[in-house]
Amino acid sequence: MTAMAQRMDTALIERLPPVRGRYREQVSLAGVTWFRVGGPAEVLYRPADRDDLCDFLRGKPADVPLTVIGVGSNLLVRDGGIPGVVLRLGREFAGITVDGQDVICGAVALDVNVATVAKVGGLAGLEFLSGVPGTIGGGLRMNAGAYGKEIKDVLVEAEAVDPSGTIHRLRPEDLGHTYRHSSVPEDWIFLSARLHGHVDEPDAIARRIAEIHAARTGSQPIRTRTGGSTFKNPPDGKAWELIDRAGCRGLRRGGAMVSEQHCNFLINTGTATATDIETLGEDVRARVRKTCGVELEWEIRRIGNPLPGNRSGGAS
Repeated sequence: MTAMAQRMDTALIERLPPVRGRYREQVSLAGVTWFRVGGPAEVLYRPADRDDLCDFLRGKPADVPLTVIGVGSNLLVRDGGIPGVVLRLGREFAGITVDGQDVICGAVALDVNVATVAKVGGLAGLEFLSGVPGTIGGGLRMNAGAYGKEIKDVLVEAEAVDPSGTIHRLRPEDLGHTYRHSSVPEDWIFLSARLHGHVDEPDAIARRIAEIHAARTGSQPIRTRTGGSTFKNPPDGKAWELIDRAGCRGLRRGGAMVSEQHCNFLINTGTATATDIETLGEDVRARVRKTCGVELEWEIRRIGNPLPGNRSGGAS
């Protein structure tokens, strides 16, 4: 029997290194994504702590793919699921502490929670995070931002672990942040960040957070099954304006719909599949290309395999 055939005959979980965290097989990911769609993880791994994660990375067979997911806010998992190991960091990576005028936060700390802790600590400058759905790790990966500010504007340093299990301390210039992009290798996993604020009255900070919440609630379908902004804004333009001009507001494919409230949001109306959502997104891109001559780029991360017989809308 060849080595490849032997690997195919051996359950993946039996090939993985021993850990103090937890492995689970064939875990549905639909419940952890904001779209509430998607297939299973072949194996889901939740590390006990950073040492456990580093040991896992050192012992993982090189041919086993690894996919990292956060809270699933800006993510579309295709209906056929994700082969290999899906890594999901737990509460051990969600701590938030104030250190002088800095906030130290774990990679899975929710952006809104970081803004809230900063407010309680009398630190301003991080209010924009209350308008960013997701976690600090995702924000570092894509230089998340809202209301005129981005992660790069407040970042002091970040920690990430590479595939060999080595932890790196990264300065802002090491991340190469541009609009919705970081140059850190895709197979590095963010662990934490130190963000800088400045002293202000908690009441004043609270008012700014309330203003952001009101603006977001009034303009975005935040109470629906959505993945946030679907497409990146093109240079010198707004994606939603192009989508609206192309006549896509309210467009439907199966159970997926372009939001009437903000047409750069795709919505699961309750019965959508991941294929419905991705196909709708590709329909929108095609209409904008034909009407406006602009090639929209996906901002939502699309991962995994389609079901046999289904075709995904495009490459990730």
